[in-house]
Amino acid sequence: MASDDCRKDDLLEDNRTDSGIDSYRSILKSEEPREPSADFSGPRDKFPTVEERLDSAYGSSSITVESLSEIVVDCTLSSGQEEQTHQSSELTEQEENLLTTITEDGDTILHLAIIHEDKFIAQQLIQLFPKEVLDIQNNLYQSPLHLATYLNLTDVVKGLVEKGACLELQDQEGNTALHVACQHGQTECANEMTREVSPSKLAPVLEIQNWRGLACLHLAALNRQHQIMKLLVKKGADLNIQEGTSGKTALHLAAELHDITSVKLLLSRGANVDAAMFNGCTPLHLAVGRQDAAIANLLCQSGADTMLRNMEDETALDLADGNDDILALFPFDDIQISGRSVVSVKF
Repeated sequence: MASDDCRKDDLLEDNRTDSGIDSYRSILKSEEPREPSADFSGPRDKFPTVEERLDSAYGSSSITVESLSEIVVDCTLSSGQEEQTHQSSELTEQEENLLTTITEDGDTILHLAIIHEDKFIAQQLIQLFPKEVLDIQNNLYQSPLHLATYLNLTDVVKGLVEKGACLELQDQEGNTALHVACQHGQTECANEMTREVSPSKLAPVLEIQNWRGLACLHLAALNRQHQIMKLLVKKGADLNIQEGTSGKTALHLAAELHDITSVKLLLSRGANVDAAMFNGCTPLHLAVGRQDAAIANLLCQSGADTMLRNMEDETALDLADGNDDILALFPFDDIQISGRSVVSVKF
């Protein structure tokens, strides 16, 4: 019987060191998101750092693309024979045990197929596996959807989402697969994860914060992913959601990064120009503090309140530090009572 060929020994060898991924360093040439300040701490201790995995499944692996193909073909043929014989498409117990075997690194055969970037085999496995298996997370808490997104395998992402893969699973950094897409600029993957998903199902995904307190919109803003920002806003992302460490909105982050394109995008979509951080600072405070006259001007034109004070009792004007371009944006204090202007005109 063809299923007899589907043996665990074909998949795993004793003391194998194949991991499937070397913390993505050998697969991806990615950078950490650029952060404007030290407000964001590193990953929380909820998921301790896993030892670096020993290889990337490309050279020393006991699982090759050919062996993956043989396993899947054998099991697919077996399933067909079972269907003809028993009028059932269910896998035999032996096949199901093999296909759901977990390696020492927590990977299923689907994880490994994705790591090998074999889209055909991955799609075959997606069809073979029940939904519950699609959501198995490895030792780094990565689901197959996380891996497919990291590797920008759009068709695999589409197949997983269509089969019902969970969008809310978080990896060891607290990132969902959509977080990953926002961080690394995988626009098409983000499209597939949001295309056919109902607003009620997508809303909680857009609100999830990773262990640094960042929602998807924050990561997109930090990495200047303007197309993904537009997509998230279109799909109902909260423009004014605050990150968890200092209360910054995406508009605060864009102002810190001197990213006028993001500032314009967010303001045009209705972001709160006077949103306050936990310390009371508005985007205008941050723009003026960074001597960015262009963004400060844009914020003022959008109705920013120049008299708002932070917890240090500072207005944005107090942070201008003699910058004439920025000072010209503020009203001339003709009469003051208790330090506040009661009659003012614009320069």
